[in-house]
Amino acid sequence: WLNAVHKSGIPELKSFAVSLNKDYAAIFAGLTESWSQGPVEGINNRLKLIKRLMFGRAKFDLLRKRVLLAL
Repeated sequence: WLNAVHKSGIPELKSFAVSLNKDYAAIFAGLTESWSQGPVEGINNRLKLIKRLMFGRAKFDLLRKRVLLAL
């Protein structure tokens, strides 16, 4: 598919194919390995959400308590 895209005349697809080729090893590993970073990313997302919700409302001690209770 990547070779066919490189031969096509569509610049947007060519640009996408070039970016895929630059990181091909990581993409291949992500599709073939049995482990995932999904759980870690989920925790990071939850922590960032709590931080955004608490912005400007309280000091660090209350934010810390809320984070510890959420985990």
